[in-house]
Amino acid sequence: MGKATGFLDYEREQAKERDPVARLDDWREYQLPFDEKSLQKQGARCMDCGTPFCHTGIEITDGPTGCPLYNLIPEWNDLVYRGRWKEALDRLLKTNNFPEFTGRVCPAPCEGSCTVAISDPAVAIKSIERTIIDKGFSEGWITPTPPARRTGKRVAVIGSGPAGLAAADQLNKAGHHVTVYEKSDRIGGLLMYGIPNMKLDKSVVFRRVQLLEAEGVSFVPNTEIGVDMSMEQLKKDNDAIILAIGALKQRDIELEGRESAGIELAMDYLTQNTKSLLDSDQADGRFISAAGKDVIVIGGGDTGADCVATALRQKSHSVVQFGKYPQLPAKRSDDNPWPEQPQVYTLDYAYEEAKALFGRDPREYAIKTTRFEKDEHGQVKALHTVQTKKELGDDGRVQMVDIPGSERVCPAQLVLVAIGFEGPEETLLQKTNLQRGARNTVKAAYGKYMTSEEGVFAAGDVRRGQSLIVWAIHEGREAARECDRYLMGSTVLP
Repeated sequence: MGKATGFLDYEREQAKERDPVARLDDWREYQLPFDEKSLQKQGARCMDCGTPFCHTGIEITDGPTGCPLYNLIPEWNDLVYRGRWKEALDRLLKTNNFPEFTGRVCPAPCEGSCTVAISDPAVAIKSIERTIIDKGFSEGWITPTPPARRTGKRVAVIGSGPAGLAAADQLNKAGHHVTVYEKSDRIGGLLMYGIPNMKLDKSVVFRRVQLLEAEGVSFVPNTEIGVDMSMEQLKKDNDAIILAIGALKQRDIELEGRESAGIELAMDYLTQNTKSLLDSDQADGRFISAAGKDVIVIGGGDTGADCVATALRQKSHSVVQFGKYPQLPAKRSDDNPWPEQPQVYTLDYAYEEAKALFGRDPREYAIKTTRFEKDEHGQVKALHTVQTKKELGDDGRVQMVDIPGSERVCPAQLVLVAIGFEGPEETLLQKTNLQRGARNTVKAAYGKYMTSEEGVFAAGDVRRGQSLIVWAIHEGREAARECDRYLMGSTVLP
C-alpha cells in the first residue's frame, strides 16, 4: 500500500445518510455518496495483508466469510487511495458483474473478515466499492461492449435475479445468444421487487438491464416457464438452459386465527408496494397499506427490516418487529471469532428511522406469537405472545422455552410474516424430472452446476437455498463457465 500506516492514521468513517425522519417522506435511497477525498483516506486504511481474508469466499459454520466473488479488494483500495479511479473500476469489474448491487445491499462479509477488524473497525470496503462503480457510470467509463463474435449457440436463462443476470452477462461475453425469461412484468427478480427503493433505487437496476440489452442479451418479461411456455419448447429452441428462479416459496405461520384478514406474507407486501410505486407513484392503490395502523412484523431478518421501513413510509401508527432469538451482543462472542461474519447488535437503517420517529428500536426479542385474534369482521386486531428464554435440553441442544407469566396481548391491524423461505417455487419444478436436494432445492454439484438433466444447469438460491446476492452472482458466473465448457468443449470464462 502507498500508505503503509493508513489503518493507524485514519479512523473508519460510516457511509453518509440522509436524516432518518426526513427521508420517511419519500422512497429515495437513504445513503449519500462519500466525497472522494474522504474515500481516499478510507482506501488508505487497507493493510494489503499478506493473506487478505476479505476475499477468501468460504463458509465457516454455515456463515459467509470473505467475498465469494474473490474481489481484488486490496488492489482497488490502493488504487482509490492513489486517485486512480479508472484502474480501480477495471479491477472491480474483473470479478464482480454488478458492484452497484452488492455495494448497496450486500451485508459485506468482506468487512467482517477484514484483518483491520481484528482490533479496529473494518475498512469501508462496501462504500468504496459502491463509489467506484457509481463514478464509472457518471464519468461515462461504462459503455456497451458486445462480443466481437458469436458462437451460434443459444442459451435460455430462467429467472432474472442476480444469479440469472450474472450468468447471462458472462455467457453473452463468451459470444452465445442469451435470452432471459422472467415471470414478472419487470426484469430484476428480487433486485426489482424484493428490495425496496430506499435500499436499491430501481433506476440502478434499469440502468444495468439496459446495458445488458445493448450488449446483446435478450429479455422476455411476463413469461413464466411451465405456464406460458413449456420446458420442452425451451429445450428445443436452445442448446442449454440455466435455471435461476431463486427460492421464493415463502414460509408461512400456522397458528389459530391465521385466516384473519390483515395477515400478509412479507414479500407480497414489499412486491405490491414497489410495483404500485413504479406503475403509478402509488396512485392506483394496488398495494397493502399500513397507513394509520399498528403494524407487527414477525421475523427478525433483513426482509423484516425492509417491512419496517416500508410501513414507516406508509405512515403507520406504530410498528414493532418480533424476533425469535435474544438480542445480539454488542461485541463478538467467543463462539463467533474473526474472520466469521460478526453476529453483533447493529442499528440498521429501518431501526434507526423507527427510533428517530418513535424514540425506540422497534425490535422485541425472544418473543413467540401463540395465536391471532380477530374482530367481528374477521380482521386481525391483536397478537397473543409469550416471552421465551434459552435452555439446554436433555439432548444437549439449546432450545427456546416459554417463560410462565410473560403472556401479552399486542394490538395490530396489519401483521407481516417475514420468517424466511422454504425453497424454490414448485410451478415449474413439478413439471420437470430434475432431482431435488435439501429443502427441495434442485440438485446440482457445486462447481459443476449441471442438474440431473444434461444441458440444464442450476445456479443461485434454486440450488443452494436462500442466500446472499453476492453468492447468487458467484454461482451465476460459475454456472455460466460450466455451461460454456459444455457448449464449446473448453471455456474462455473465469
